[in-house]
Amino acid sequence: MLDADLKAQLKGYLQRLTQPIELIASLDDSKGSQDMLELLRDVAEQSEKVSLVESRDDAERKPSFLIRRVGTDIGVRFAGLPMGHEFTSLVLALLQVGGYPPKVEREVIEQIAALEGDLHFETYMSLSCHNCPDVVQALNLMAAINPRIKHTAIDGGLFQKEVEERQIMAVPMVFLNGQLFGQGRMGIEEILAKVDTGAAARDAVKFNAKAPYDVLIVGGGPAGAAAAVYAARKGIRTGVVAERFGGQTLDTLGIENYISIVATEGPKFALALEEHVKDYDVDIMSAQRAEALVPADGSGLVQVRLANGAVLKGRSVILATGARWRNVNVPGEQEYRNKGVAYCPHCDGPLFKGKRVSVIGGGNSGVEAAIDLAGIVEHVTLVEFADQLKADAVLVNKARSLPNVTIITSAQTTEITGDGSKVNGLRYKDRTTGEEHHVPLEGVFVQIGLVPNTEWLKGTVELSRYGEIVIDAKGQTNVPGVMAAGDCTTVPYKQIIIAAGAGAAAALSAFDHLIRSPAPAAAATTA
Repeated sequence: MLDADLKAQLKGYLQRLTQPIELIASLDDSKGSQDMLELLRDVAEQSEKVSLVESRDDAERKPSFLIRRVGTDIGVRFAGLPMGHEFTSLVLALLQVGGYPPKVEREVIEQIAALEGDLHFETYMSLSCHNCPDVVQALNLMAAINPRIKHTAIDGGLFQKEVEERQIMAVPMVFLNGQLFGQGRMGIEEILAKVDTGAAARDAVKFNAKAPYDVLIVGGGPAGAAAAVYAARKGIRTGVVAERFGGQTLDTLGIENYISIVATEGPKFALALEEHVKDYDVDIMSAQRAEALVPADGSGLVQVRLANGAVLKGRSVILATGARWRNVNVPGEQEYRNKGVAYCPHCDGPLFKGKRVSVIGGGNSGVEAAIDLAGIVEHVTLVEFADQLKADAVLVNKARSLPNVTIITSAQTTEITGDGSKVNGLRYKDRTTGEEHHVPLEGVFVQIGLVPNTEWLKGTVELSRYGEIVIDAKGQTNVPGVMAAGDCTTVPYKQIIIAAGAGAAAALSAFDHLIRSPAPAAAATTA
């Protein structure tokens, strides 16, 4: 099952075990059980602290196996073969159940250990899903710390009957004590915020006690991370408050156009952003949502109110809340997101080289995407709801001149179809005749615009008619001391590298504001 190189790597990792663990395999006569047994034997052979127990018990799911710390109730279960993206989840589970300390903050460990009640999580995942490991690893970590928490990671492809019964249409999907808990990527902070009902109140008390920042950044994507690094390097008190660190990059499958990095995956890039920021003295507050901005009054401090009731203050504030792709909201879109459904032709276009794709949207972004993709893919089908394309004439003429671009107007997209693991077509209705058509293809690029995450700023800072924060060349808004950067602003070309540059510019602009403004008496230079 494991080749020599993987066995050698695993042997090295398992040397870090401090507690003996046992692998309890619940097997039947299926091919899946044979494969699982082969994998577990390979694992057990790599360490004297790992033992294997073969069982024909009445476990709920077969094949599955439990990783348990000997003599305790601490353990995690995998129902399926954790290979592909989930092999890392297996290695981490072995280490953490075996006593190796997890790489999370001490207060997070204490929060998990203090959770009361029996919590049984079930995560339906796919071995090809790059969002699933974050959820699986977070819940495994919780189970390895608190014996009242149980977690089972279930390969949806192996347990199809369950998938159908529970109507699982996308992964990862998490159930808690039999009830739907959440769907999509979730970090440990987000999970804890949902299960620890007192966390928000405790956070509010803690945050309210924080001294004002010189620069307070709202948002943890490329713009927010760059702003944090540039601000911290000035030696000033810097804080970042974000719903999730990494922003849209967490949902990006491949990144191949960030200069100096030939290729990487979005989640890896997001982790690198966070690690870079943590290399400096920056106060990071994750899993927090901003709800209101209050311009500076006589105190000279701008306030940011959070959903948990806390109020953070800063001598300057940088808004870097990013944007989200506008969804077409048809069946199949979420199920096949990052499995053929994409939103950035610049980022993901090369992944579809030589394949057939569709672009939904006939505005400038949609037609530009079709032109861009036409030089890479075999064929592009552009689908537009209106009876004519809304893009600039020069773009429309260019698209129509390309031999491998088909343009369909008056077309209402009704479904993105797939084979269960990836996109295989797009279904649309001709709005003129009412007839339905199906276009076979491998990818669908949704290009109906971005939605800036600025709803909470209405009435406070100037917004464009598209909801973008209006900024000048220095990233300044119309509110003194408040800058903005990235996809939430009027900056053209929504790209990772442009957002990062804008974040750096906003930080420098904030610093310029600070040195030209008197420090309010309430501001502190240390935490």
